[in-house]
Amino acid sequence: MKTLCSFFLLLLLFFFPTFTASKPVVLPLQTMKISSVQHTTPTSKLLFRYNYSLVVPLKVGTPPQQINMVVDTGSELTWVQCQPSPELRGPIFNPSKSSSYHPLACASDVCANKARDLPSPPICDSKKLCHFAQAYADGSTSEGTIATETVSLGDLTLPSLVIGCTTSSYSSTKDDQTMTGLIGMNRGALSFVSQVGSPRFSYCISDTSSSGVLVIGESDPVSASAALTYTPFVGVSMPLPYFDRVAYSVQLVGVRVAGKVLPLPKTVFVPDHTGAGQTMVDSGTQFTLLLGSVYTALKNEYLQRTRGLLRVYEDKNYIFQGAHDLCYRWSGRVLPALPPVVLMFNGAEMAVTGERLLYKVPDRAGVYCFTFGNSDLVPVEAYIIGHHHQQNMWVEYDIERSRLGFAPARCDLARQRLVRG
Repeated sequence: MKTLCSFFLLLLLFFFPTFTASKPVVLPLQTMKISSVQHTTPTSKLLFRYNYSLVVPLKVGTPPQQINMVVDTGSELTWVQCQPSPELRGPIFNPSKSSSYHPLACASDVCANKARDLPSPPICDSKKLCHFAQAYADGSTSEGTIATETVSLGDLTLPSLVIGCTTSSYSSTKDDQTMTGLIGMNRGALSFVSQVGSPRFSYCISDTSSSGVLVIGESDPVSASAALTYTPFVGVSMPLPYFDRVAYSVQLVGVRVAGKVLPLPKTVFVPDHTGAGQTMVDSGTQFTLLLGSVYTALKNEYLQRTRGLLRVYEDKNYIFQGAHDLCYRWSGRVLPALPPVVLMFNGAEMAVTGERLLYKVPDRAGVYCFTFGNSDLVPVEAYIIGHHHQQNMWVEYDIERSRLGFAPARCDLARQRLVRG
């Protein structure tokens, strides 16, 4: 594993410059309602619609155009919407108004070599430009031109950042869309953090809509109530069909409910010979998904623990967001004290407590659903730790030391202390 990590870091140093900002770049992080989200990811990555995403403002082009960008640690290519559409409600990027926009030729090194980690290799279009095209599990598509462009975040200006300029897309839903860009933050060669060369980045997601923070670079945890605990990133030595090698993968080793460890064999948490069963930490997914056998054990234990406390929703066929089939009726203003769920990793634990355990369904009065879902229903062959369960935590992606750290934190206070204005 150490050899793999060292090799990965050498690749980054060869392809892109190291992060040279004298101080970390701090951006305000919002939780924004998104009608439809499309991911450029392998088959092992979650592909379905959900309600909320993490959004930061970025300035793209010369002169700069401000675009709302979804922060996604599960995707690689950073892209902006370049084609007007009646379905899009947010600002789009107009490359014709930018003097620093340069589409890349398909014979370029980026197109021929550095795009190797993208789920679908780019091709040449009729103008011999580097053309990317992605298809998504919900039937949506997105395609456009890979280019270089100047991107500014905070006080840092990044010339010649490789991005995608989406010129054609199709959505399987007719819902309005408010997302007009995405920051790919995984470990692929063309991801934002790989191109910037930052040794680490952190975020703190508040449980209110507009009081989080994203930090690119070195930063001590702000407003954390304890020291960070770390769990190492894990990988495989050879490509496997269902293992995402550029994801932030950690090792889940168990689940505890109200102090009781679920009686499951350790093998259910370990990826099999195809790579299915890896655990990914993903800011681009809202809720946490567990493979079927683990989810079923957790669901049954939670039903038993909440008997007499909550009434199970009477519609047995209702499945929230296609993955959450444990829902309850509750008419009170405040949820009762709920049994906590703890995700156990190598060297660290993540406690999910209080209101993060149940989510109020927007279109069904008095219905709350369990925020752990069954990945077999999506379907996806992986455990995915979503951003809802990372709320009120300082989360650090330490790429240099190949580890993930987290601790409880007051993210609203972190934003007040770090974000100017």
